[in-house]
Amino acid sequence: MGTLVKEGNKVVADLSHPGDEYVAALGGAGGKGNRFFLANDNRAPVTCTSGEPGQERELFLELKTMAHAGMVGFPNAGKSSLLRAISNAKPAVAAYPFTTLNPHVGIVHYEDHQQVAVADVPGIIRGAHQNRGLGLAFLRHIERCGFLLFVVDLAAPEPWTQVEDLKYELDKYKQGLSERPHVVVANKIDLPQARANLPTLQARLGEKAIALSAVTGENLEELLLRIKELHDEHAAANLAQGRQPLRW
Repeated sequence: MGTLVKEGNKVVADLSHPGDEYVAALGGAGGKGNRFFLANDNRAPVTCTSGEPGQERELFLELKTMAHAGMVGFPNAGKSSLLRAISNAKPAVAAYPFTTLNPHVGIVHYEDHQQVAVADVPGIIRGAHQNRGLGLAFLRHIERCGFLLFVVDLAAPEPWTQVEDLKYELDKYKQGLSERPHVVVANKIDLPQARANLPTLQARLGEKAIALSAVTGENLEELLLRIKELHDEHAAANLAQGRQPLRW
């Protein structure tokens, strides 16, 4: 699920819902073997007919990760540490950029047995929409996410510019992508400089950012509650449009 089927530059199928199928090529009509010609006056026929050739097509299959939420941020914003803190996923964590080279999906469990899938998309850099860094190879995974978590390094200078740059890169890749329901996650609140930056970040954004620490676990509860709210809103919107919400 989540596979795009392309023929040349044309998308011929989008398998984005449970149970979706696509017949890529039809087999040829079968030939008739010698048993078909068996008759009372021909007990050992040696006649047969050849089958028709089947269809031949060259298709390109592109997988886009299916998840409810996508974590978007610059390298070393702490996305992988955050995913480890809120789910059962174990992506690599290290003190250098581009530790994550492939999308990781973690499952967040809630008391009512509900499960929310959160994807850690590898770090985006300025110019990603022009295929810089890991670029387009991973921006496409964000398209499948119903809502977004913008993860910023609160200890970095002027952290509010990270949100602006991330939204710019998303919109340059696909118009309106940054306008999906989202929450800004201000990570690394355990660092002294981060606490000093928080009031200015809140004022610049004009919206509430959830300040937390993926390392110490401070304020993770607020993020988990917000993810649950966004998921429920997204599921209700899907049901209103007659679509079954994604289940894990």
